[in-house]
Amino acid sequence: MDLHVRVSAPTMGEALPIIIFSHGNGQSLHAYGPLADHWAAHGFVVIQPTHLDSRMIGLAPDDPRRPQFWRFREKDLSAVLDGLDRIEGEAPMIRGRLDRSRVAVAGHSWGGQTAGALLGATHPDPDGGSVVNRKDARIKAGVLLAAPGSGDDLTEHAARTFPFMYPDFSTMTPPTLVVVGDHDMGRLSTRGADWWRDPYDLSSSPKALFTTFGGEHALGGIPGYEARETTDERPQRVAAIQRLSTAFLRSALYPGDPAWTEAVAALTVDAAPEGSIETK
Repeated sequence: MDLHVRVSAPTMGEALPIIIFSHGNGQSLHAYGPLADHWAAHGFVVIQPTHLDSRMIGLAPDDPRRPQFWRFREKDLSAVLDGLDRIEGEAPMIRGRLDRSRVAVAGHSWGGQTAGALLGATHPDPDGGSVVNRKDARIKAGVLLAAPGSGDDLTEHAARTFPFMYPDFSTMTPPTLVVVGDHDMGRLSTRGADWWRDPYDLSSSPKALFTTFGGEHALGGIPGYEARETTDERPQRVAAIQRLSTAFLRSALYPGDPAWTEAVAALTVDAAPEGSIETK
């Protein structure tokens, strides 16, 4: 089955940094406009593949590929990286405008775990128990939005359904911004909202954590404009995530750029901040 991707890019500029984005369970390349549009408007080329679990593809419940969704997801991101020549060839508006030395990966929910694999987080292969290591040296930074935490705290049902979801974050070394909601209780973990902090707490520096106040799994509405699954709709929360993620990636991909420092300073002086920042 062909891998479909969406490319969002600014109309002007050269040597543009790249963000490869992995969508959440069931979503597609048409989702996450609030993030993709903002990043593209601020100088990034955003490439969004549609994974095999997407509702758009509509695989039958008994399709034998379903247990391998996690594997196809990781391969999709690698395929985008390996296929940049072809993507440029089929998307003339970005031809010759990419800076391939500045590539970031991002993802929401299951997409956060998928993106984390290319950042270096490992996990077991349920088919044989070997360690899956997809770390790609071409990835220089990341943004993980409501990404799953430690597999030791999965519910019994989640452990059966997602036997690969036992990440080891100790090997996730590139600079990464982890975004969580302090009201994201979810259905995967026996712990509370702090479970989503694990990609930050259990990985090495340099890392940053943005905890959104009142944020649930949709983090205010990042899956899409007026998306039904947004139970915590709040444009101000989305705007804060847009600003902070853009600033983080700008500073991570361009050492010495003060965008992140300035964004954090602006948040800390806000009379009613949308969340709190931790760094290490």
